[in-house]
Amino acid sequence: MNEKGKYLLAGALAGLTNGFFGGGGGSVLVPLLTRYCKLDQRQAFATSVAVILPLCALSAAVYFCRGGLDLAAALPYLLGGAAGGWARGKWFKGMNMVWLRRVFGLLLIYGGARCFL
Repeated sequence: MNEKGKYLLAGALAGLTNGFFGGGGGSVLVPLLTRYCKLDQRQAFATSVAVILPLCALSAAVYFCRGGLDLAAALPYLLGGAAGGWARGKWFKGMNMVWLRRVFGLLLIYGGARCFL
């Protein structure tokens, strides 16, 4: 598969994940971007954030139109998430990639365990 096809497939899988679960496309996208699209870890995380933003907005719009989104309940999470995202984005450049991969891996393990328990 050529380079463009790999990017399209990675984006499609992230979109499907977001659509099915209301989020989580980055957990699919980061490993695909590093392994199959050969981006380094920093580029994969940054690219994932750029791709996931419109996917999440689209998923949220679909849920909202179908009556499944409570904006009042989401607002505190949105504000906290925006503050945390801004802060980590500012500190991202100096982060040790080994630790970032470990934390990301632990987050994936935690999420997977929560799904089964």
